[in-house]
Amino acid sequence: MARKLTIQQALREAIDSEMARDPAVVVIGEDVAGGQGGGGEADAWGGPLGVTKGLLAKYPGRVLDTPITESAFIGAAVGAALSGLRPIVELMFIDFLGVCLDQILNQAAKFRYMFGGKARTPVVIRTMYGGGLRAAAQHSQSLHSLFTHIPGLKVVMPSTPYDAKGLLISAVRGSDPVIFCEHKMLYTLEGDVPEEAYTIPFGEAEVVREGRDVTVVSVGKMVHVSMQAAQELARDGVECEVVDLRTASPLDRDTIYDSVEKTGRLVVVDETNPRCSLACDIVAAVAQDRFDALQAPVRMVTAPHTPPPFAPPLEDLYIPSQARIVSEIRKVAAKSARTGA
Repeated sequence: MARKLTIQQALREAIDSEMARDPAVVVIGEDVAGGQGGGGEADAWGGPLGVTKGLLAKYPGRVLDTPITESAFIGAAVGAALSGLRPIVELMFIDFLGVCLDQILNQAAKFRYMFGGKARTPVVIRTMYGGGLRAAAQHSQSLHSLFTHIPGLKVVMPSTPYDAKGLLISAVRGSDPVIFCEHKMLYTLEGDVPEEAYTIPFGEAEVVREGRDVTVVSVGKMVHVSMQAAQELARDGVECEVVDLRTASPLDRDTIYDSVEKTGRLVVVDETNPRCSLACDIVAAVAQDRFDALQAPVRMVTAPHTPPPFAPPLEDLYIPSQARIVSEIRKVAAKSARTGA
């Protein structure tokens, strides 16, 4: 039976479900158990946004606070995964990945390959990304493209409470390191979520809106902004097909290709910076494998190639908006690659 949950609640329910199912699942992170000098259950923060709140009392000894040393606790989680545990570790902000990049890039991502498939590293690194909270350049970035570039990592980006629960359970039950990216502006988003445990396979995008004119590929929060743009354009007779990737790695190219073959046009919307990005990867794949299906040039709607600004008006301009998406879709819908019109 489904009921309404926020993404925050759906994530907590997924973690609770897997901790109850498998004693090897542990939670590691900053302030997940109250912080230094905390008073136990009454003082437990549940991480910076309360996702793990309430788990400390249910699973004593399996919800572990760490110092503010990302290199240490990410390294510890990777080692624990190699030793038989299934850590869910909270990196807090994706901006801090640089502190522990070696543990992710050269350790977790490489073990299966380097040891001939005999080593498994079932660690899930939960992290927040994206702008909108006026948190400035060091706490507002969308760096999922960096993780997507690294072979050996799976990169997950849910856009709904339903997907958040199902994808997180899949991540915990898998045998590979997963970077689980949660947009900080979506934690309070509500949606239908079944009570029972369920999984959503990685690498299976979802067509969240059917359309005939333009394919719009997006991920995370930008799926919702793209849907708003599609609804606005529908009033003018432009029907967009919106694809929610769900996972950046593995990437479901087949769903993208099928949609582009139907519409003949592509706009990719992502909050990341444009150079060497997930958006570039999708555009390049379509140009390489489905060029003959295109009836107009492809377009990207991304953040500019700058750090996120702190000033609210500038941050609003920085993040892809409904107006920008609508404008780019109109350009694509009006142009033909065959005639140049």
